[in-house]
Amino acid sequence: MESTTLHRTELLQVADAVAREKGIDADEVLQAMEQAIQKAGRAKYGQEHDIRAEIDRKSGEIKLRRCHTVTDPVENEFTEIDPETARSRDSAAQVGDVLSEELPPIDMGRIAAQTAKQVIVQRVRDAERARQYEEYKNRVGEIVHGIVKRNEFGNVTVDLGRAEAMLRRDETLPRESLRNGDRVRAYIYDVREEQRGPQIFLSRTHPQFMAKLFTQEVPEIYDGIIEIKSVARDPGSRAKIAVISHDTSIDPVGACVGMRGSRVQAVVGELQGEKIDIIPWSPDPATFVVNALAPAEVSKVVLDEEQGRIEVVVPDDQLSLAIGRRGQNVRLATQLTGWDIDIMTEEEESQRRQEEFHQRSQAFIDALDVDEVIAHLLVAEGFTSVDQVAYVPVEELTEIEGFDEEVAEELRQRAQNHLNEQDRSYEEARKAAGVSDEIVNIEGLTPAMAARLGEAEIRTLDDLGDLAGDELIELLGDLAPDEESANAIIMAARAHWFEDEVADQAKETEE
Repeated sequence: MESTTLHRTELLQVADAVAREKGIDADEVLQAMEQAIQKAGRAKYGQEHDIRAEIDRKSGEIKLRRCHTVTDPVENEFTEIDPETARSRDSAAQVGDVLSEELPPIDMGRIAAQTAKQVIVQRVRDAERARQYEEYKNRVGEIVHGIVKRNEFGNVTVDLGRAEAMLRRDETLPRESLRNGDRVRAYIYDVREEQRGPQIFLSRTHPQFMAKLFTQEVPEIYDGIIEIKSVARDPGSRAKIAVISHDTSIDPVGACVGMRGSRVQAVVGELQGEKIDIIPWSPDPATFVVNALAPAEVSKVVLDEEQGRIEVVVPDDQLSLAIGRRGQNVRLATQLTGWDIDIMTEEEESQRRQEEFHQRSQAFIDALDVDEVIAHLLVAEGFTSVDQVAYVPVEELTEIEGFDEEVAEELRQRAQNHLNEQDRSYEEARKAAGVSDEIVNIEGLTPAMAARLGEAEIRTLDDLGDLAGDELIELLGDLAPDEESANAIIMAARAHWFEDEVADQAKETEE
């Protein structure tokens, strides 16, 4: 009796020891043991039986039972029992109740014990994986410390203590060599639950890894006084980080650099000497882009908000510095600001402006039949197209030096006549190409667009409806509207499809 009690308490001690080692709940280990004993019981008494095992959580006593569910009618005589027979065993038995009879303890043979061990190991492993996933799924975005366990062709397995993580070769810094036993810091960028268990993916090249390192080194960032607005990295080579201070008395760049550069050097050391430009963030895109292109000096910027582009003019001697080695500086500035940046020298910009000025002047000379002086005055006042001249209020034209009301009205009339003539020629081209009148009636689709569609053999509403919005934009080229308008044109072309469907359904209903 004494040895049995010892055996029972040993069972609970083993469960506690395994639970502590794997970092899981002892009850989960006992459940795994119960499942293993059930499997051994079914092997002895027959797989078709409903055998259940229970380990007393206080005494460690193992109880083995064969269970029958009270059902009417009985479909499986091994696991079910009819109400009449059930009441002979328990007078209060009802349909749905489970009756059990105790079985003698089983003496596990070698094979049964081996099977039981496999079940326990598997269940413990599953519980350990579930614990790992629950622990790390909400830790994406954290920096963790670990020890290199294996390095297979550059893919590093890192021991985090309570879990293992993967640091893939493309997530390590160039020329970085990690050997077994090395301590390593990395950023958790993804945790996925896969068939082989939870996979924790680390990175040392992720932009947020650098941001988190600054958070650890700069107390003002940790406290929220300074905010990191954006980060751009060329891992192992160069990086830019944009910061803003919510306290006017604190300089964000100075705080991140630290006394004699101590704070930024700590981050540079961790990133294998990666050079870091700390940029003051600005809500004004032009100012922000100028800051982001540091150390290059900028003399002028021109924003195109619709296209998300920004033209930057730099002195001739600053061009190579602004672009950077292999385009690195401008590429990082683009990533940091979110704007496409075009860089040109002052000489290039001057030449381009002269070309644009000449082209626009010539367009006004040809369309309005005016001399160079009037054309130059219109361009100098910011007029870029004949449409603007045709529909601008007369007062705006009379404000131009040398233009009286009579000249302004004449210019407007000539511009409108030119546009009408253009529309007539587009209309003739559209008809010659066989483009249907229904297409022309679509709101937002101009005669010029209809003629361009005819060139591309888009002649009917069905042809137009088969296009996607981006296909229409590509097809129309310089005449293309914005994406929203293009999609509206496509939907207008498809409208008759839905009308036809409704008519067909109504016809079917009548029949």
